[in-house]
Amino acid sequence: MIRVSVVGAKGRMGSHVVKAVEDAEDTQLALALDAGDDLTQITPENTDVVVEFTVPAVSLNNVLTLIKQGVNVVVGTTGWTDEKLDQVRKALIEVRETHGREQSVFIAPNFAISAVLADVFARIAAPYFESAEVIELHHPDKVDAPSGTAIHTAHAIGEARAAAGMEAMPDNTQTDGGSRGQVIDGVHVHAVRLRGLNAHEEVLLGNAGEQLVIRADSFDRVSFMPGVLLAVRKIASHAYPGLTVGLDNFLAL
Repeated sequence: MIRVSVVGAKGRMGSHVVKAVEDAEDTQLALALDAGDDLTQITPENTDVVVEFTVPAVSLNNVLTLIKQGVNVVVGTTGWTDEKLDQVRKALIEVRETHGREQSVFIAPNFAISAVLADVFARIAAPYFESAEVIELHHPDKVDAPSGTAIHTAHAIGEARAAAGMEAMPDNTQTDGGSRGQVIDGVHVHAVRLRGLNAHEEVLLGNAGEQLVIRADSFDRVSFMPGVLLAVRKIASHAYPGLTVGLDNFLAL
């Protein structure tokens, strides 16, 4: 049995993780902690993997604390920047060099299999289209914009276009008043926050006379749970030391 502790256990996502861990045949809930609880309760003696689903403002400190505690971590909180990821890498190197421990941290921009596949498909398609834009749509309670998934997708498109030696996308807009969205690696990303939505992403790719639309819809947070459990199992296997970003690393793509 994989012993799993959940940080952010009373949150919208964390409560679903608790249920998924309790329902799975190969996992058992060790500790369920939330805001204000002492993370040093979590140790290798009681936990194999921690699932962290909180908010961007506290997630980095939570992860760094859990690394010091000597446990492996699966992170679903978004809002990660290159600088924050570098701090996690540095902390993992320090524990390896100081204590000889090989620990694992996995961070997922999205746990929905549909969203992960959409990201992969967008990367494959990007070199074949002159234009590409990303639209992400979420409920208005989401605290970050654009979403971590959309940022990850934009990076994937930008990297694929750069590797193919493509020129900048055509755009003759002179003044947009902010309506053209955030530009990430040359890709315009637009964020919609609307009551009634859950988590949705569209990638629009266009050439003269044609368009390809890749869309992933998660209508309920339960859709993320198979991806969470997959990550827990992979990290518990000790096959992924250090920092791993993206659920696509665990899929046979």
